[in-house]
Amino acid sequence: MSFFIPSAHAAAPAPGEPDPLITMAMFAGLFVFMYFMIIRPQRKKQKEHRELVTSVAKGDEIVTNSGIIGKISKLEGDYLVLEVSDKVELKFQRNAIHAILPKGTIKAI
Repeated sequence: MSFFIPSAHAAAPAPGEPDPLITMAMFAGLFVFMYFMIIRPQRKKQKEHRELVTSVAKGDEIVTNSGIIGKISKLEGDYLVLEVSDKVELKFQRNAIHAILPKGTIKAI
């Protein structure tokens, strides 16, 4: 015997409670929306960046994520040596590449 809720009312669903099937359909719809608006575009962007990182070669002019512009002088596995100016070389991870610039961009700046 319950002191707070009568047994007859505890077993019955509350009036106006949504159908569990509709609730599941709403969650599925939300997941589909999140997939097409967030997950799929992010994966596409990651794939493009991975292709960009693997396609760099010695002599390419690039911009890093930090905004440093330079010419690739060496490729060493997951790292690259970037020639920023005469006798100044910096070592970066390949993942730090933001974009490949057209040839002659550094001299035009």
